[in-house]
Amino acid sequence: MRIALPLLPLLLLAGCGGGDAGSGNSGAPAEKVAAVTAPAGTSWTETVSVTPEGGYRMGNPDAAIKLVEYGSRTCPTCGQFGRDSVPKLADTYVASGKVSYEFRDFAVHGAPDLAAALLGRCGGTGPFFPLLDQMYANQNAVLDKLQALPEAFQARVQQMPPAQSLTLWADQLGFVDFVKQRGIPEAKARQCLADQKGMEALVKITQDAADKVTGTPSFFLNDTKLDAVNWTQVEAALRDAGA
Repeated sequence: MRIALPLLPLLLLAGCGGGDAGSGNSGAPAEKVAAVTAPAGTSWTETVSVTPEGGYRMGNPDAAIKLVEYGSRTCPTCGQFGRDSVPKLADTYVASGKVSYEFRDFAVHGAPDLAAALLGRCGGTGPFFPLLDQMYANQNAVLDKLQALPEAFQARVQQMPPAQSLTLWADQLGFVDFVKQRGIPEAKARQCLADQKGMEALVKITQDAADKVTGTPSFFLNDTKLDAVNWTQVEAALRDAGA
């Protein structure tokens, strides 16, 4: 699939923070799931793999309870969940081996999300979640830069080839310097931004989920969508599932 730059804005398929906001699962709680010890010398919170769907999964790959988040790196609601809730999720549930947590980049804001996601995946599995955490910690500064961009800039980048456009977005929003300061060489960062297959993979995640993801963050527990956008709701669903 070749990405045509004028089509990138069409990825704005859902609103940030626009998902359902119910109370999670409403059925009777399931039986408690037994904890699973990580292999010797490892921990589940540092066990990260790429899934067939293109997400990055933290935890026991055979966990009985699988939590998937579709999130945007420029979505404030996702940022709040990442900053305030993922540490609790990891330390309490993922670490037990009962729950795995998978993050799938959903490009709700088009090119800025794609640029951030390409760089967030650039270092591979090891630094994926630490880099995601740090991007969320720095999110307000990025959003301020986005707000300050003139319309002329956005019109100009629309006329560029995808790799050139995403690189310009990444430079304008400070993403290249950001990952450079966190161990990804600038040359490698720019190579990742120009990676056609990487772009296609990220666009596919968004397109494949467009019929079920109505806002970010959106959470799925064992393939069932949760009526949840915050930690209280997500944790209730995990407990109902036996975590």
